Amino acid sequence: MELFQYPYMQRALIGALVIGLAAPALGIYLVQRRLALIGDGVGHVALTGVGAGLLFNQSPVLAAVIAATLGAVTIELVRARGRTSGDLALALLFYGGIAGGVMLVGLSDSTSANLNTYLFGALTTISPTDLTTIAVLGATITVVMLALRPALFAVCHDEEYARVSGLPVRTLNLLLAVATAVTVTIAMRAVGVLLISALMVVPVATAQQVTRGFLSTMGAAMTLGLFAAGGGVWVAANADTAPGASVVLLAIASFLVVAVLGGLWRVVRRRNTPDPIPVAEPSEVVLR
Repeated sequence: MELFQYPYMQRALIGALVIGLAAPALGIYLVQRRLALIGDGVGHVALTGVGAGLLFNQSPVLAAVIAATLGAVTIELVRARGRTSGDLALALLFYGGIAGGVMLVGLSDSTSANLNTYLFGALTTISPTDLTTIAVLGATITVVMLALRPALFAVCHDEEYARVSGLPVRTLNLLLAVATAVTVTIAMRAVGVLLISALMVVPVATAQQVTRGFLSTMGAAMTLGLFAAGGGVWVAANADTAPGASVVLLAIASFLVVAVLGGLWRVVRRRNTPDPIPVAEPSEVVLR
């Protein structure tokens, strides 16, 4: 715990907690829409923005925000128009985004170390300015996801019903796309573009095993995100491991533990539940 006396570790912990709270708050809607991997696709496009920023000596984060937003909006428009499947649109972003990012970084004067910072995160290098940006944007994403929960849930659950109910379906879908781009961008320095999708999806998948309602699942997922983020930073500080990877592995470990315990609990309940008394069919009833 002595390491957390240093300002850079305090900033790393706060930044991780903010992202651990915001990512599942958004991720539950992506899981509901069966777009669990959109974070990866948008992250790859953000990497192209990073490369463009490094090549033209501009802010890599700002360029990543622009590229990620354009990529997320493109996915949504392609999906809504139905001209190609969501999986195909994601695949195009996967391959084009990572290839464009690597090529642009190679054309710039930056070293591979700069690329690894955005690919896998560099949580301990967060500056006070970075932390302020992460805190403001992360809090905004969390508040918006909570405040618009009924409308967003309706759109993600059944778009036709939401449209008939008078909800602005196109606007809400674009809002989710932009929120995904912003979340991916602020999480680049924490867990990296290759791992952010896991922090959006894994806590939600874990919560779904022990909860039933949407609101309870959302609350449990955000709690698990906080646990994975805080615990991952603590593990990284004590074991000298990469913070981003530690956060994601702890989230996956939580999923496995809950899955195993849930399976054991169902077995125990099945064994302790008495067999139902057989009811005779009407044809078997003998009238006396």
